Amino acid sequence: MAKTASDTKAKRTRGEAAGGKDAAGRKGAAKKAKSTDTRSPNGTGKKTDKAKTAAKAAALVAAEKATRPGLGAAGAAEETPAREEDLAVATVRKVTMEAARTRSEHDLLGDGEVPADALWGIHTKRAVANFPITGVPVGHYPDLVRALALVKQAAARANHRLGYLPEAKARIIDEACTRVATDPTYAESFVVDAIQGGAGTSTNMNANEVIANVGLTLMGRAPGDYAALHPNDDVNMAQSTNDAYPTALRLAVIFATQPLVKALDDLAYAFKSKAVEFADVLKMGRTQLQDAVPMTLGQEFDGFHATIKEDVARLNEIVGLFREVNLGATAIGTGINADPRYAALAVEELSRLAGQPMVLASNLIEATSDLGAFVLFSGTLKRVAVKLSKICNDLRLLSSGPRTGFGEIRLPAVQAGSSIMPGKVNPVIPEVVNQVAYMVIGHDLTVTLCAEGGQLQLNAFEPTIGYCVLSSLRMLSAAIDTLTKRCVEGIEADRERCRALVQGSIGLVTALAPTLGYEASSRIARRALKENRAVADLVLEEGLLTEAQLNELLELEAMTHPTRRQKAGPRAGTVE
Repeated sequence: MAKTASDTKAKRTRGEAAGGKDAAGRKGAAKKAKSTDTRSPNGTGKKTDKAKTAAKAAALVAAEKATRPGLGAAGAAEETPAREEDLAVATVRKVTMEAARTRSEHDLLGDGEVPADALWGIHTKRAVANFPITGVPVGHYPDLVRALALVKQAAARANHRLGYLPEAKARIIDEACTRVATDPTYAESFVVDAIQGGAGTSTNMNANEVIANVGLTLMGRAPGDYAALHPNDDVNMAQSTNDAYPTALRLAVIFATQPLVKALDDLAYAFKSKAVEFADVLKMGRTQLQDAVPMTLGQEFDGFHATIKEDVARLNEIVGLFREVNLGATAIGTGINADPRYAALAVEELSRLAGQPMVLASNLIEATSDLGAFVLFSGTLKRVAVKLSKICNDLRLLSSGPRTGFGEIRLPAVQAGSSIMPGKVNPVIPEVVNQVAYMVIGHDLTVTLCAEGGQLQLNAFEPTIGYCVLSSLRMLSAAIDTLTKRCVEGIEADRERCRALVQGSIGLVTALAPTLGYEASSRIARRALKENRAVADLVLEEGLLTEAQLNELLELEAMTHPTRRQKAGPRAGTVE
C-alpha cells in the first residue's frame, strides 16, 4: 500500500514531538516515521484501536463545531483540536510539530526534530515532554532568566580571560547573554517546567541552547548549527548544572527580593500616613476580642507600620546570605574540568555584571550540597506572610459590619460583594492577602522538606526550592502592592462609631483604677455590666469623683499614653 503524506507526518509527530520512539532512545526514528503507523503491525490493513479512537474523536469535534451557532466553515478552520501528538510547552501552550518546519538535532538518546526557528533544542524538548508538572515554565520567572544569562556571560568572560574561549566566540556569547538578560521576550524560550528532576539540569540545558542559538542568529547562522557555537562545549564551558544553576538561583532571589522590599516600604509608609491621619481618633483596644483599654486608631496603625519596617530590616539582612556562591565548583565542588583560576575570575565577572557583591564560598563542596540559606530565607518570608496575614485579619475585623460589626474603619469598596445580596461589599483585598500568606507558609514547609531530603554531594530538589521561594517572592510583592494601593491608602475612620464604643465600654474603668483603686473600680465595672449603664455615670452617682476630675482622667491624652495617676486620698469617696 502506498504511503501517504499524512501517515508520514503523524508518525514523525508521535515518534519525535511527543517523545515516542525517539524518547526511548532508538536511533533512526525519523526514517521509521516514513512507514504507515495507522495500520496494525500484522499487516492485515485494519486500523489500530488508537487510530479508531482518534478518528471517532475527530468526527465528534467536527459534529460539535457544525452545531455551534455562529460557526461556519471559517470558524471551524480557525480551531484546531488539541491532540496527543502536539508538543506541550510547560503545559501552557503547544507547538504543533506536524504544522511546523523542523530541524534535526542529536543527543545521547538519538535524533529528534525541533521547530526550525526555536531557540531551544533537543535537550529542552525532552525535558518538556518529561516534566509536564505545574504548567509554570522557567520563563515565568524573569529574574531567574536574567540570572542564568549573567552566569553564562560571566563564565564566558572568565574563560576568555584564561585563554580557553576564542575572542570571536566569547564576543558572540557575551552579546547573546546581554540580549537574553535585558530583553523580556527571550523568556518565552525558557519553556521547561520550573519543577523538574535532575537538580536543574533541564533548566541549565535550556539556557545553554537558547544562548547558543541567539548567538548563532547574531552570526547570521541558523539555529541548531552547533558546529559554529555549541551549547555545551562553548556556552557551558567550565560549568556544571551543579554550580551554574545554584548560583543563578541565588542571584535570582537577590533580584526578586528588591521588589518585595520596595512593596513593604510602600505599605509601611501608607500605614504611617494613616497613623498620623487617625492620631486623634479615640477607640477601644481589645484583647482576646474583649474590651481592654482606650487607645487611638493612629496608635493601632502605627503598630502596623512598625511591624512591617521590622520585616524590611530582616529581609535586607537575610538576603545577604545568597551573595556567597559556588560558581566554579563544577560537579561536586572539586572544580573538575575548570582551571583553578576560573572560579575567582567567574565570580568577579558575575559581581560586575549583576551589580551585586558576590563572593566565592570558602568550601565549595559544602556550598554545593548545603541549602541552609534557602531554609532561613524562606522562614523569613513565612514571618512576613504571618504578620501580614494577622494585619489583614485585623483590618477585616475593624471594618466588619457595617452596622452589626466593629465598624470602626471603612475599607475602599472595590467591587460588588454578592450576586444575591444587593449593596454588600466584602473585604476582598485583605482576603486575597490572607490566601497568599497561606501559600507562602505552605511553600516554606516544602522548602524545609526539600532541603532536608538532599543526599551526599548534591540536593536534587533545588528546582522545587527555587519554585517555592521565587513564587513566594512574586506573590508577596504583588499582594502587598495591591493591599497598599487598593486598600490601605483609601481606609477611612468612622470617628463617631469609635467614640460611641469607647463611651459605652466597661473598659473605661481601667483608666480610673489608679485613682479609685482596684476594688472600687471592679464594683463600678460589675454595676455597669449588670445595669447596662455608662461607667462615668456610675462614678458620678457614687460620688467617687467630681465631673472635672472625671473629665481630666478620661481625656484622650491621659487614656492613651503611659501615666500613673495618684490614688485618691482619704476623701476620694466623697465630693467636696
